[in-house]
Amino acid sequence: MALTRTAIILNPKAGNVKLVDQIDIIQERLKVKFGNVTLYKTEYPGHGAELVEQLADKVDVLIGAGGDGTIYELANAICQRGKRPVFGVIPGGTCNDFSRALGINQNPLQAVEQLLEDHRSLIDVGKSNDEYFLNFWGIGLITQASENINPDTKELFGRLSYYISTAQTINNPVPFHLKVEADEANFEGEAVMMIVGNGPFTGGIQAFFPQNNLKDEEFDILIIKETSLPTFWSIFQSKMFKQSRFNEAIIHFQAKNLTVSTTPNQTIDCDGERNFTTPSTLEVLPGYLTVLTGENFFE
Repeated sequence: MALTRTAIILNPKAGNVKLVDQIDIIQERLKVKFGNVTLYKTEYPGHGAELVEQLADKVDVLIGAGGDGTIYELANAICQRGKRPVFGVIPGGTCNDFSRALGINQNPLQAVEQLLEDHRSLIDVGKSNDEYFLNFWGIGLITQASENINPDTKELFGRLSYYISTAQTINNPVPFHLKVEADEANFEGEAVMMIVGNGPFTGGIQAFFPQNNLKDEEFDILIIKETSLPTFWSIFQSKMFKQSRFNEAIIHFQAKNLTVSTTPNQTIDCDGERNFTTPSTLEVLPGYLTVLTGENFFE
């Protein structure tokens, strides 16, 4: 068996206590397949990205162990490089959207057994200006709901806290002027939310784009012009968005590239992280990242 140089980057503050408690077992199991496996633990925000910079040219496989925030940080550091190691994920957060999209079991030990199968696939990555995203890019209500989550509620209720916050935010939408330009469609007018999907999961469920996948080489774009509980209920009930217009409040289309500008500027939520504001230019990077997947990953 050829020796595979492998690094695990663990966020020891990950929400899933099982992941942290079982990391020694996980490391030993990975050695069965990958041989040389070294564990690194992050100590402060941004440390994961620094570790990627140190390790990316020295390893063949890099495994992120933590929640979506950890995976976002590691993926952004990897995607900025010309030589990108194979990326694997062991879920350890609240929603774990990316690992779900890869078909990875949410139990850390079972996830490791899937990684040992060494199924590899090339997936698309989204890029917004200089930021990369795996799951979604959003402005408006989706950002407001994320900002409104009470940390105590998140710790107590987990994924449910996102839905509670969304329900509360729907009652107080803050509209903005939105201009979207793409080869496939254009939009200009008032809106309360825009979400661009690369993968199918948002907040731990397949809420907006249940049929989306990480290999179709295009984004799904959803614009909500005005909102109410019935509007969101119609979205959650939908299993497949095929038409460009659902009703007067909802617009949907697909695109590979688009530009977005708003008045006033809006905070952008990329995979749960809020680091930048509009305007933004978005593009799909087809087959940009090689990942380890579960057996249920959609090909």
